[in-house]
Amino acid sequence: MKEVYKKAINVYKSIIKNSKRRPHIRSKYFRKQKVFLGLFWQHLEDKLNNKDKLRRLKYFSCAIELIMHSNFTPISKENVDKRSEILHRFGG
Repeated sequence: MKEVYKKAINVYKSIIKNSKRRPHIRSKYFRKQKVFLGLFWQHLEDKLNNKDKLRRLKYFSCAIELIMHSNFTPISKENVDKRSEILHRFGG
């Protein structure tokens, strides 16, 4: 768990260095608009199951790369908790 977390946090720190305020990446699909990453880390801390945390952290760098470089249309739906948010699921 420590190795996976360390790799994910290093990727996140490199993203933090590139942004002045809130950590973000630019998505190719959304015409280079910003995708903010702070919500992911809050969501991860809310998870109780370490196995689930580990699974999500393993794919963090892949997910960042997919969001940055994918041209495919994501699956989008409203967040059930907050109607003002739209959640996107990228495939690759």
